[in-house]
Amino acid sequence: MPAARLPLVVTADPDLLDDLLRLAAAGGTQVDVAPDPAAARARYGTAPLVMIGADQLDACLRARLPRRSRVAVVGRGEVAESKWTAANAHGVEHIAELPAAEGWVVDRFAEHLEQPVGRVLAVIGGRGGAGACTLAAGLATTAAAARRRTLLIDADPLGGGLDLMFGWESRDGLRWSALAEAGGRVDPPALLEALPHHGDLVVLSFDREATPVVPPEAMGSTIDAGRRARDVIVVDLPRRLDDAGVLALECADQAVLIVPAEVRASAAAARVARMVQAHRSELSLVVRGPAPGRLRPREIASALGLPLIGTLRPEPAISQLVERGRPPGADGKGQLAELCRRILAELLGDVSAEVAA
Repeated sequence: MPAARLPLVVTADPDLLDDLLRLAAAGGTQVDVAPDPAAARARYGTAPLVMIGADQLDACLRARLPRRSRVAVVGRGEVAESKWTAANAHGVEHIAELPAAEGWVVDRFAEHLEQPVGRVLAVIGGRGGAGACTLAAGLATTAAAARRRTLLIDADPLGGGLDLMFGWESRDGLRWSALAEAGGRVDPPALLEALPHHGDLVVLSFDREATPVVPPEAMGSTIDAGRRARDVIVVDLPRRLDDAGVLALECADQAVLIVPAEVRASAAAARVARMVQAHRSELSLVVRGPAPGRLRPREIASALGLPLIGTLRPEPAISQLVERGRPPGADGKGQLAELCRRILAELLGDVSAEVAA
């Protein structure tokens, strides 16, 4: 498994930084350091814990860093009341005043060592009907079949519901509407237990009747719960990113764009790729056949300027099985299952045998 991510400290105050480095060492861990929100952004969503110096709180608010859990503001001496107000607006959970709160800060750093860190994979379609739902469901099914504790998050409000691909639409469990009402304030173990699940797979999808809106706070809490208790978190993103989708994208360890091998689909995918790359630099490509104009996958990858991670041929049997509530890749055979194993092996840093069916 890849090494666990380090807590992130955001401060330009050298004295505060010295204090936090000392307290992190007392808690048995090292930290990543960023002097400002611009330097912190790439790691902000994926760090297991974030400590924001009081000197950078206003800057972080102006930078509109995504709301997430496990964030604390730390200051030397008494923190001004205006900072408390700003912290509440940012969704910060705690404010620590040093030296009085040194013991608490050490405990937070030490807790990081006890938390397993799941890996987040985001999937997005280059156009409508590109096959993102099928790929996301296939990845989750393949991971669970390999005994990886897996969370599949349906983040596309207009996608129809990923639970349908598993035949779980009538299965008991929470949907996004319940999490939205909770305002993102959930206990991670209780959340995962309350979602529809079977074996190693847990699925969070949408109600068919409720208004399809995902608050970013709920998305942040869900991804945090997945990172703590799951090995793999797969997120099916909408092509038009909302705030929750942006947060998930910025939290992802890996992102995959899937596009049909067609000229118009490639043109649409170019716009989606630019939108994704505004929030993350790394993005891989899957090209799905057939290719009516005989476009080659590597030609599409070259035109989009993206690394090609794999290709898919048409597999009519998959659509037939999904219509009967059997998820794609469930039998572990075919090109989709093979591609999913390869993507997961790269995500997890495993040798291929560990993710094989």
